[in-house]
Formats: sequence, C-alpha cells, structure tokens
Amino acid sequence: MAVIQNTLYLTTPGTVVARDHLTLRVEIGNETRLTVPIHHLESICAFGRVVVTPPAMALCWDRQVAVHYHTEGGYLLAQVLGSGDTRYLLRRAQYAAADSAESATRIARRFVAGKLQNARANVLRAGREVDDESEQKKLLEAAAELGRLIRRLGHDRFIAQTCELREALDPIRGLEGLGARVYFSVFQYMLKQQREDFRFVTRTRRPPRDRINCLLSFIYALVRHDCLAALTTAGLDPYVGWLHATRAGRPACALDLMEELRPCLAERLALTLINRRQIEPRHFREREGGAVEFTDRGRKEVIQAWQQRKQAVVKHALFKEPIRLGQVFSIQAKLLARKLRGDIPDYIPFIPK
Repeated sequence: MAVIQNTLYLTTPGTVVARDHLTLRVEIGNETRLTVPIHHLESICAFGRVVVTPPAMALCWDRQVAVHYHTEGGYLLAQVLGSGDTRYLLRRAQYAAADSAESATRIARRFVAGKLQNARANVLRAGREVDDESEQKKLLEAAAELGRLIRRLGHDRFIAQTCELREALDPIRGLEGLGARVYFSVFQYMLKQQREDFRFVTRTRRPPRDRINCLLSFIYALVRHDCLAALTTAGLDPYVGWLHATRAGRPACALDLMEELRPCLAERLALTLINRRQIEPRHFREREGGAVEFTDRGRKEVIQAWQQRKQAVVKHALFKEPIRLGQVFSIQAKLLARKLRGDIPDYIPFIPK
C-alpha cells in the first residue's frame, strides 16, 4: 500500500479500510498498517480482495474521494463517488455533443489524431535507436504508414453533419483500428532487452495471455484511473464519450481520453521497464488456463515506476513553462470541458514536445 500524489493504492489481499473520525485506517490481519487523513486524498485505487467499510465509504462520499475497484490484474470493476456535483450545464453540453454527429466526429477525430501522433513518435524513436537494418526498415515503414493515416484523418469528410451517429463515427474508428494494427505490428522491435521473455504477438486482454500483455493491461488500468479522476474533478461524466460507444458500466469518456495518452505514457513506460530490466519474468505467474498475472511484488514495482514517471517534466503545446506528466490528466480534462463550453474552437490533444 502507498499514498502517492493524493491517491491511496491498495494491493495486498485481505486489506480492510476503516474509519477513525476524519481519518482512514488501513488494516491487514487486524493490524493497522497506515492511517491517512481524508483531506490528504483525492482517490482510492483498490486491487483484488480489498474491503472499504461502510463508515469509511461514507466518509469518502462526504469528501468527494472516489473509490475505484479493480481486479488483481487491473480491470476496472466499479467507481464509487458521492453525489453533490452541481455542474449540470457542462454535462448537458457533454450529452448534447455525444448525440450530435458533427460534434462527436470533431472530438473523436482529435483523440485519434493524438493517439496516432504519439504512436508514430514511439516508432520513430525506436527506428533511430535500433541497430538491425531490417528492423529499422520495418519501423520506418510503419512510421510512414501512421503518417499517411494522420493525413487521411485530417480530411474534412471525417466531419459529419447529417448522417446517423454510428455511421459518422465508424470511419474514424476504422482509422484508429488500422493505426493500432500498424503500431503493434512493430512493437516487438521497440524492445532492446528480454525479447524472448516478453515476446509480443498480439494484444490479448481479459485475461492477458503473456507477460507483455499483462504489463500493458495493468498500466492501462493506472492510466484509466487517473483519467476517471481528472474527468470527474473537471465536472464531466466519465461514462459518456464519443470515440467509444456509451454503454452501461463503460467509462467511455475516460477511454476516449486514454487513447492519446496510451503511447506516450503507458506503452513508453512498459518499454522502459522491460528495457531497463526493472520488470522481469520473476514478477509474473501463470494461472490455470494460460492467464498471466503479476505477483504482488510485480504490481508494486509497476505502481512505483508509474508514479515516478508522472514526475517527469515535459513541454505542453499550450504552456511556456514545463509541466509534470502527472498534470496532463487534469489539463486535458479541463481542455475538453472548455471545448464543450465553447470557450475554445477545438479540443487539443496532448503531444509531448
């Protein structure tokens, strides 16, 4: 367990979170391991068999501290947040934009453009660093194809005005899917170390079937958690989006925001952890049926690396001063809110400089 940047991460099975006045008490086996004043927290991220008692949950509701429940592998099960958000005008604008073919395609196109740009940057970086000429050629070809997809995405025909919503979004989703296939077709060549132990064939999710998919899925869960928290804080509904279809229990807006951040935050971190041997085969175990999951030590290593990664300083296109990566979630959520309010003409995706 750890409190990092106002988020309480709970990874130990059997953990119980109880209330002690205005403090949360974290217990394992009837022994108090940690106490945290509620005003120090913005959210709680619980993995696996973790219990938050009703009095502790009531305290979180009262202080607008979101509680996110995940499986041990990182799949989001539920988000619990108290009532009291009165920013209904912003949400009305969000719902209207989700029902408008023109607005939905404009916003969805920006998310996909950010994702393809950041994916291309990863591929180009790998192409500069690889020694093998055949691998370099494949990486550069993939970068060129991603560039072509980005140019196609910029065509005005992807802004729909009158057609049915799903019909309008399908071409954009198709380009996103093509870009993902191109990107992951060369993902293996971005690994400098441990290629045999982390051989990448294809994306597998629930459950992940190999170590690298397990690593990616877990980091995606951490990114999704921060997107949910940032969108909620900005007054947006994280369950109503544009690129991802809205359905019960699916945080479509958080998944939309994740798309542009996956390459530069999640996948970049996964590559770094493998290439630096911070994550190794000993951090995983295989269950019956072929599913691969982290050990407790492995999960803690990734969470620690994730928080360190968020301390890195980058340049944002809109700011003269450098920012920390951990601030990106809040900045992008607020930019999305400004777009929906009409304060800015278009949403601006995050592309690190």
